[in-house]
Amino acid sequence: MKVVILAGGFGTRLSEYTERRCIQINYVNFETDWKINLIDTGPGTYTGGRLARLKEHLSNDTFLLTYGDGLSDININDLIDFHKGHKKMVTISAVRPPARFGSLSLDGSNVKKFKEKTQLGESWINGGFFVINPDFFKFLKGDDTVLEKEPLEKVTNLEEIKAFRHEGFWQCMDHKLDKDHLEKLLLEKKAPWLK
Repeated sequence: MKVVILAGGFGTRLSEYTERRCIQINYVNFETDWKINLIDTGPGTYTGGRLARLKEHLSNDTFLLTYGDGLSDININDLIDFHKGHKKMVTISAVRPPARFGSLSLDGSNVKKFKEKTQLGESWINGGFFVINPDFFKFLKGDDTVLEKEPLEKVTNLEEIKAFRHEGFWQCMDHKLDKDHLEKLLLEKKAPWLK
């Protein structure tokens, strides 16, 4: 199965590290050889537009899609099996985001409950790991298409999307704080995404 990693954008979230852009690919060949294609989809192309430009490279097969700024210990085989089982157009991973701040429960100005940073148990967000059938390309209109807006909203309205709930490790890398946290996990040999 082919995999798309969207790694474009302007690098504004981690601008202190991305002013000088370079590409470094580190990969390990397992029992089978991997073929990696770096495809320039244009500097001003949005997520849906980038995917639309890759259609010819994906044949007419179901494929995996992710962003280049998130790490998780999602079992990809389980994600694919889940997708095959429900027969919908799109599977999106649903994760619980880590909290950045402590939370307070208030009654007027009285603090009823204080809770330091924990995972937000009550909400789910897009975890950024997808399985997508090729029929989805009909929802991608051009370079200015934002994947997370009209295309995913349309398949949601058509009930052609299912959520794969992942309760395990997930972390974005949007800010220096995220980068420092992930590097600390690596240095301490506690990186769940490598187990």
